[in-house]
Amino acid sequence: MSEEQKSFGNLLACRNVLKASVDNSTALALALDKTGPRIAELDKNLTHLEVAIRPGGSKNCTFAAVRDHIGLALGPAVAVLKILDSIRELERSLLSDSGPDSDIFSYISTIRQFEEAMKFLTGNCNLAIQWLQGVTQFLEGNSVADDRYISNVKRSVAILEELLATGEQARRNGKLLCGAFDKLESSFKQILTESTSPVGLSSPSIAELPGPILRKLHAIVEKLNGSNRIKNCISVFVKVRSLNARNSIRVLDLDYLEKAIEEHDDVRGTESCMHEWSNHMKFIVKYVLENEHRLCKEVFGSLASGIWTGCFVKIAVESGILSSLRFGMSIAESKKSPIKLLHLLNIFSVLEDLRMDFNKLFGGESCNEIKNMTRDLVAKVVNGASEIFWELPLQVELERRSSPPSDGRIPRLVSFVTDYCNRLLDDNSRPILTQVLRIYQGWKHEKFDEGLVTNQIYSIMREIAVNLDAWSKAYEQRALSYIFMMNNHFHFNSLKGTKLGDLMGDSWLNANGNYKEYYSALYLRETWGKILALLSQDNPVSSTISGSPKKRLMAFNEALDNMYKKQLDWIIIDESSRDKMHKLVVQTLVPAYTSYLQKYRLVVEHSDVFYTAESLENMLSTLFKPKQVKHTSSSTIGSHFIGKQRNSVIDQFRFTLTAM
Repeated sequence: MSEEQKSFGNLLACRNVLKASVDNSTALALALDKTGPRIAELDKNLTHLEVAIRPGGSKNCTFAAVRDHIGLALGPAVAVLKILDSIRELERSLLSDSGPDSDIFSYISTIRQFEEAMKFLTGNCNLAIQWLQGVTQFLEGNSVADDRYISNVKRSVAILEELLATGEQARRNGKLLCGAFDKLESSFKQILTESTSPVGLSSPSIAELPGPILRKLHAIVEKLNGSNRIKNCISVFVKVRSLNARNSIRVLDLDYLEKAIEEHDDVRGTESCMHEWSNHMKFIVKYVLENEHRLCKEVFGSLASGIWTGCFVKIAVESGILSSLRFGMSIAESKKSPIKLLHLLNIFSVLEDLRMDFNKLFGGESCNEIKNMTRDLVAKVVNGASEIFWELPLQVELERRSSPPSDGRIPRLVSFVTDYCNRLLDDNSRPILTQVLRIYQGWKHEKFDEGLVTNQIYSIMREIAVNLDAWSKAYEQRALSYIFMMNNHFHFNSLKGTKLGDLMGDSWLNANGNYKEYYSALYLRETWGKILALLSQDNPVSSTISGSPKKRLMAFNEALDNMYKKQLDWIIIDESSRDKMHKLVVQTLVPAYTSYLQKYRLVVEHSDVFYTAESLENMLSTLFKPKQVKHTSSSTIGSHFIGKQRNSVIDQFRFTLTAM
């Protein structure tokens, strides 16, 4: 809006106010109808009194003095009559059916004029009474006036005293003003309700009320506060805005908060709620409560500071912010588990993001409940997250007593911990974790080590390596331990490009790749290499087998069948490693087997005794496949296997941490 437009608007507003004042001034006549006749009689008596006591020729001096007293008394008396006319007009305006709806500012101005007129009436009545009482005393002290004159003056004084008493009683009872204030309160509620609308979820923004609406609300508030009628106005405001806040939040469907609070011991049950809670918390604070805070200050800001902050606190509590904080508290008070640590970091991240907003919205003394709950939540989050993080290497060590997978696959703990460490090291979690640990050590007056997170991850991975070594030695079959180590070293080697892989370094990743190849060679030598040796005449074992090459072939087949059955349930998780192992096994056995058959010109007579090169290759290609791959579609396997594995490890970890 340009300066010229603003100036024109100000002139127009001034013109309206002046016009209203002129209209009110011309309408001053309709109050106190019952008192009118008495004032008219007073005027008549005062006129007769003036005529009656007007001095004759022989008493000029005395009557002149009386005339001066009466002249001084007539001024206030005439003013009383004019004020009464004004009060009548003001009463008509205040009692009209239109009330303040047509023009709030004019109506408030009329109320002020009425209040001032009542005060002015009292003052002029007192002044007129004093002067007439002086006239009475003068007349009673001089023989020039007879009793009729004195009686008229006293009667006029009595009328004015009765009028004064009526005005004082009207001021004390305030029936007319009370009705006017009731109309202002109704207008306040109507204006507020009609201009209130919920904050939209799809495109949230601060819903500002138009300037003219705010000026009307503010004007009503100031008038009601000056007349000690602000209490009802505050109650209406809190009720209307609280309902609006609840309507804004209702679309979020926060029923999950109460359910999660009731089941706070089950951390897995709250995992799906965390993302929703984070977004909903930000929406409630940054848009809904920020809007209510601003509006409370704009409407009630000119009053005592405790009034508008008190309004906001009531609205905030009604909005449901305490339920959102209690949800965070239920997570912080749940049993220890690795997943809980991730939840606590998420909660801290949300609170840290909203820290400036919380300080602004809930910094006053009237917000102590919300402020104290938030402070307690931060303390529980920091302490709980730090304690779990410090215990992680120990929890990995305690899992060393468990048994390794019977099929040689990657232990659930290994895959879970590496995935877990990656999540701790990602760009979202690591800065928050570092900040939490820094705060925790600050509270303990300890110096923070910048390499703390890195060293702790090293400790976790070191304990995992020790676990793998212990688990590999627990296998009775050496070949299975080689498959087990091959699987795990491949898993570590595959971490290249992840946060954990970057932290551990290329030398560590390459070493795991070399170890995978190393254990693969050990496996081949320990299993299929020994079986292949049965076909060689130079082999000590095959040389003890008496008979023809056919008998050595039968011994080979028997050993092959036994080895196949033994390894049928062994697993190589990675498909590319599994395919590579298939090729190695086939390259180790099939060419030598085919060459042996050709050398001795042996003919396969029975498929259950002898294998063709093709059938042997097909048989070997079925090894190392997970059962889910053999019997289920791959898409179904992934979700079922990973979900089951993850929940199992969480349960194991949670049990161990709880035992601490």
